[in-house]
Amino acid sequence: MAEITTHFNRSMENQPPDGPYVRVVVVDVDGSAPAEAGADMIVTATGLHRGSVGGGRIEARAMAEASAMLANESTPPTRFVQWNLKHDIGMTCGGVMKLFFERCNLPKWQVVIFGAGHVGQALARLCSTLPCRTVVVDPRREWLDRLPQTDTLDRVHLDQPEAFVEQLPSTAFIVCMTRGHVTDVPVLDAIFRREQLPPFVGVIGSRSKAAVLKRELAERGVEPQRLERLVCPVGLPIGGNHPGEIAISIAAQLLERRDRWMAGQDERM
Repeated sequence: MAEITTHFNRSMENQPPDGPYVRVVVVDVDGSAPAEAGADMIVTATGLHRGSVGGGRIEARAMAEASAMLANESTPPTRFVQWNLKHDIGMTCGGVMKLFFERCNLPKWQVVIFGAGHVGQALARLCSTLPCRTVVVDPRREWLDRLPQTDTLDRVHLDQPEAFVEQLPSTAFIVCMTRGHVTDVPVLDAIFRREQLPPFVGVIGSRSKAAVLKRELAERGVEPQRLERLVCPVGLPIGGNHPGEIAISIAAQLLERRDRWMAGQDERM
């Protein structure tokens, strides 16, 4: 019985945490180093969960990197580093270690659409076929009621849609297509005042509308460099003005930017 209990306890120790965590793996070692290739550890928001990548300074540095990835969900979920232990870490051994960081157990990819009009309807239906959770926010209940009933689509009825911004996760991809410029501005103002900007903020409209939006948001006190994240007009330059075709162009851009974000290739994210 003692053997079975010990085996059970060890199995439980190897189970991944329930919440988000970062797995750190030593990919390669060149020269003198405190760990071999294949060594790994798991870091959660509360600290080291299990494993080791060498202890001491190298492990402290790796844990700091992992903690930063957990603290800021808008950063790419994977990272590869190469550290010279003497010059980069301050250790006496002069080897080089290559480590791979991967944030795991992330919430499902979320697309938030402000506006349930014709294009919003088409985009929400299209997103409901993708591996994501879609949220549509609008003050018009009758338009929200037209959306399909699916387990991955949520409707939010609010007279002031901008009030929903504070509930958004920092990893949400946002598309703003409210009834017009006047109702877009409060939503965008709330988004760009958040400490952590979303990976993607797109607005339906023209280049001239983008210029007006940026000017008005700057006048409201939003820092101009933050407004560089604004994508307007949203969508890839394909198709025509039919709501379905516009929705396809937007969905394609969302997928493109999601993949770049996941790969850590978009410098703005």
